[in-house]
Amino acid sequence: MNVTEVPKLPQRKSDSHKGTFGKVLVIAGSRGMSGAAVLCGSAALRGGAGLVQVACPNEVQPTVAQGNPCYTTHGIHQHANGTFSNTSLEETLEVAKAATVLAIGPGLGNRSDVAGFVLGVLDTVTEKPIVIDADGLNVLTVDPGPLAERPGSLILTPHAGEFARLTGLTREEVQANRQEHAIVFARKWNAVLVLKGHHTVVTDGRRMYVNTTGNPGMATGGTGDVLTGLLAAMIAQGMSPFDAACIAVRVHGRAGDIAAERMGQVSLIASDLLEAIPLALREQVV
Repeated sequence: MNVTEVPKLPQRKSDSHKGTFGKVLVIAGSRGMSGAAVLCGSAALRGGAGLVQVACPNEVQPTVAQGNPCYTTHGIHQHANGTFSNTSLEETLEVAKAATVLAIGPGLGNRSDVAGFVLGVLDTVTEKPIVIDADGLNVLTVDPGPLAERPGSLILTPHAGEFARLTGLTREEVQANRQEHAIVFARKWNAVLVLKGHHTVVTDGRRMYVNTTGNPGMATGGTGDVLTGLLAAMIAQGMSPFDAACIAVRVHGRAGDIAAERMGQVSLIASDLLEAIPLALREQVV
């Protein structure tokens, strides 16, 4: 069933508090890619999450903490050579206990220890919804295995190249029939899929939404990190993963359109979307 009307966010009640709107835990960043963690955490804040915590490698925590004063940070301890250890996983799992939803992947890197760390989180945190993007997607294989059976929702946000690797298709095959491939994948993984790109496709295997907002100026590093944080924020506020993905994709694209109207598409950067999200989000509030 095609969905044409994106859900609205309700007006906030006068007796609301920060706990009302959930807590997002962003697991992101690494040496040289601290910006991914900042963008993702900041987008979760702009998306309306009551609390946001960014867990990042200890060596980049000061940089990430300076990126926004409105989220908290947790420095993940690593080996002396900068790789994740069993202790890294254990302390991250402890921090995750207080979260409503997790967002994992942006800027983590693609080393083998990252794969073990990410899969450890996915295998252990089974009851909570998890948004997986970027380097979090890189550790997944064509066969979902036990991940398809976990009670907590998985929301995957690949671009066409990442989706091709996850399906074993070529990028050209993906682009030739995006909607059909997306539906088959979502059913196989028992997940919500956000297949990014021109006319981003959102599907849970039964319903499908094709986005119409956005512009080519958004084809720049970091915009996907913004979408990940925004999507997690919608889930934290109590929306179903499918509805959350639909509204996040629409608002993300509208923010890009608003930013492009201000400064043109060529000069658009990911942080411009953060400034435009409030205006875009106002259109989606009842």
